[in-house]
Amino acid sequence: MPEKVEHLENVSLEPDGADDKGPTSHRREPLTRERILRAALNVMDQEGLEAVTMRRLGRELGVEAMSLYNHVEDKEAILEGILEVVMAEFEFPEETGDWEADVRAGARAWRRLMIAHPTVIALFAESKHPASSPERLRPMEWAFEILGRGGLSEDEVVHAFRAIGGYIMGSVLNEVANPVPGMGDRDHRAEHEQLAGALPPTEFPNLVRLLPLMAECDAEVDFEFGLDLLIAGLRAKVDASPASDA
Repeated sequence: MPEKVEHLENVSLEPDGADDKGPTSHRREPLTRERILRAALNVMDQEGLEAVTMRRLGRELGVEAMSLYNHVEDKEAILEGILEVVMAEFEFPEETGDWEADVRAGARAWRRLMIAHPTVIALFAESKHPASSPERLRPMEWAFEILGRGGLSEDEVVHAFRAIGGYIMGSVLNEVANPVPGMGDRDHRAEHEQLAGALPPTEFPNLVRLLPLMAECDAEVDFEFGLDLLIAGLRAKVDASPASDA
């Protein structure tokens, strides 16, 4: 009867195998919100944010694009869902009880996650709604808890959270957009030395001296240097506050 016919656009069929033994050889994998979001994240990672469309996801999942609407409201819901999936991958560091060490570990964990999915940074920037799902809220709750243990006021905790998060995402964007060859790369260093040698030293004395050192930059070292400055600044702020003198 018609009402018992399963909609084929809601399932994906695996190709026939060589040992086809009848109709049961086709295994149907149900289409779910989780599958759609995972597929969307994969498309985004591989092809960029603009590639995440209903038609593209339909092809990725082997279903009709219209069937996606049975599980997600629209494309915006999918994009918000990608954030949920990514945040669920955050690996909470083991806490040590040392405030600076725990802040550092959290920042490193966030950086690793952003490096794994750098395109999601643009999605965070474009998100029109505050985080509401448990998957997105748990890392924020953890970060607020860790930052608050250092003696910062509630207002300062929020500022610190935004400052460190902004630094990490900006650092990752720069690292992904401008990958630097490994330290000691001869061609890379030669290019910087050649440029430095071609500049008039009276007009660009600092560039002439420092460009060769730019060739030795390492993304990991740069990140740790900036993180040290941020943590030192937060510690200095706490130490200088009236509450710390009481």
